[in-house]
This record gives sequence, C-alpha cells and structure tokens, in this order.
Amino acid sequence: MTLHRRGFALAVVVLAAAVLGSPAWAGTPTEQLKSQIDRVLKVLDDPDLKKENRASDRRASVRRIANDIFDFSETAKRSLARHWQSRTPAEREEFVQLFGDLLERSYISKIELYGGEKIGYIGESMDGDLATVRTRIVTRHGSEIPIDYKMHHLGSRWLVYDVTIEGVSLVANYRTQFNKIIQTSSYAELVKRMKTKQEEFLEDERQRRTSQK
Repeated sequence: MTLHRRGFALAVVVLAAAVLGSPAWAGTPTEQLKSQIDRVLKVLDDPDLKKENRASDRRASVRRIANDIFDFSETAKRSLARHWQSRTPAEREEFVQLFGDLLERSYISKIELYGGEKIGYIGESMDGDLATVRTRIVTRHGSEIPIDYKMHHLGSRWLVYDVTIEGVSLVANYRTQFNKIIQTSSYAELVKRMKTKQEEFLEDERQRRTSQK
C-alpha cells in the first residue's frame, strides 16, 4: 500500500472514531473529532469483532453510523461542482445516495488496516460556519502523514465534507474524475458507472457472507 492510500485508510479511522459510541456533539470541531478516538480504537481491538465471521457485522455497523459525522450530501454537491446546478431534485437525491454508498464502501473497509499509529492534533482554523482541523498520523517508522478535515457547522454538530491527505483533497479528486466522464460522455454515463461499481461492491459482500457460512 502506498503512503497516500495508507493515509486515506487512517483518515477513515479518525472519521469513524468521531461517530462510534454515544454522540457527544458539544465542543469545538477538534473536540468533536477527538473525543471519540478511544472508542473506535477499543472497537478495533475487540477480539470478538476481529473474528473473520464478524467482518460483515463490523462494516455494516460503521456504515450505519458514518452518516453522523460525514455530510455526504455536501461532499457530493462539491464533487459534482458546476454540474450540480443542472441536476433535477430527483437526480440530486439519486446522486447523493450513490456517492455516499461509494464513499462508505470504498473507505470503511480500510479501517481494518489501522495498526496502532499515533494521531496528533495540530490545530484548527475557523471562518464562520466552516472549519479545518489539522492532524498528523505518525507511523511506526516515524514518518508523518498530514490529514486535514474540512468541516461545516449544522445545528450543534460539525460535519466533515472533505478530507485532504498530503495536500490531495478527496473532493477535488472526485471532482476531476466526475467532470472528465461528463465532459467526454454524459452525466448518464457517470451514474451508470457508479451503479456498476455499487453492484460490484454488493456482489463482493455476498461472496464474503457465503464464504463465512
């Protein structure tokens, strides 16, 4: 695994850490992320959940609660960029569902790659209802992976809408991919490819459940 891919996996660990257990929304953006870290580490260290036949249950649980911290709607909107404006309400709803599923299934499974790395909180900056929480992942070899969380304030919660790993934005990365497909083909083709990827994920999950029986 490259350092960049490893960074994304660890970023998901931190995201999941912010939502596992009982929500505690009071506090700054950093506090809302940091307060739950110990809980997710306990989940990852739980001997029962580490069993191969519990993998599906573990991943399903994380996917259910990921919505409490990650604003998939905002991330989808920013990733589609200018193409969002021309979408109908029905198309927007469909796209958010497909995109949220893509993110969850692509990155949640990487939580299992966590290997005891240290997570350091460097600081945060705020501009009205927007905030950036800066962190560093320190690997066992002493190298550092910078991970920044872009968040916005809704009600009493700070929700993540973008994650930047070593200067590479999750939103910007998807925006480039989506725009290229739409420009060279069509929006319908983009949706078709996302649905195909969703079907591939579902088939993989069915095969895993079958092999565990």
